[in-house]
Amino acid sequence: QVQLVESGGGSVQAGGSLSVSCVASGSSISSLCMGWFRQAPGKEREVVSRINKSGLTDYPNSVKGRFTISRDNAKNTLYLQMNSLKPEDTAIYYCAAQGRGDCWGSWDYWGQGTQVTVSS
Repeated sequence: QVQLVESGGGSVQAGGSLSVSCVASGSSISSLCMGWFRQAPGKEREVVSRINKSGLTDYPNSVKGRFTISRDNAKNTLYLQMNSLKPEDTAIYYCAAQGRGDCWGSWDYWGQGTQVTVSS
């Protein structure tokens, strides 16, 4: 079983930056598809970024150009750098993993989430 633990959430002012981290255990993240999701109050969970085992990334238009997903395989850690934050980015951010590595199909593992709050 893969365990995922997020950290780095907090409160920032609009326009500011924040980085959240996800430390994985039980498997090397280099073999996995990894992703960040978020869920705001009253809204559905949405994907904010994915990175496959080859390092290919994608982003929805809502965060493209502002958020960057990356990983440090030596530290077995996934990161999400968030810049130019907006109040609508306020959500609980979740780290997730998919065992195939190609980002196809369902997500197998989830972290506990970390709260990000952006004030105006």
